[in-house]
Amino acid sequence: MIDGVRDSKLLAPAKREELALLIGRQALAIGLGAASVREIAQLNVRRASHLAMRRALRRIEPYDHALIDGLAIRGFDLGAHTTIVDGDARCYSIACAAIVAKVMRDRLMARLARRYPAYGWERNAGYGTSEHLKALREHGITPYHRRGFQPIRELLDQEG
Repeated sequence: MIDGVRDSKLLAPAKREELALLIGRQALAIGLGAASVREIAQLNVRRASHLAMRRALRRIEPYDHALIDGLAIRGFDLGAHTTIVDGDARCYSIACAAIVAKVMRDRLMARLARRYPAYGWERNAGYGTSEHLKALREHGITPYHRRGFQPIRELLDQEG
C-alpha cells in the first residue's frame, strides 16, 4: 500500500501528482476514459460518467471485477462490478483510481486554461467559482462549457 493514498478530494494537487506517479509504478493497469461535453448534454452527467467508466475499463480488458465509486448502475453494461458509495474514502483501489483521474483532469484543465486563460481553469478545474462565473459573464461561453449547467443556461437566457 502506498502511504498517503486516501480520498483524492482531501489531497492537495501537488500531493496527488506525487501519489499518481507512485500509483502508476505499482498498478497492474490503468485505464482512463472520458466523455465529451456533447455526450454529457445528450446522456446527462451520471450516464456520461458511466460511459467514461466503460471506456476506461475497455482499456484494461480483460479484468475480473471492477470496483466503482458511487451508486448502483442499472441498464449499463460494465461487466462484473461492485459499486461502493463514497468509495474513494472507503476503498484503497478506488482512492488510487480517483487520484489518477483527478491528476489527469487537472492536467487537461491546465491545457485548456492556456487556450482560454480568462476562466481560471488551472485553479478551479471547471467548477463554478466566482472567478469562473465572472469570466463567463465577461467573456462568454466556450465550446467546453456544458450548456445544461444552470449558470450557463442563465447566461444563454439573458442573451436570448
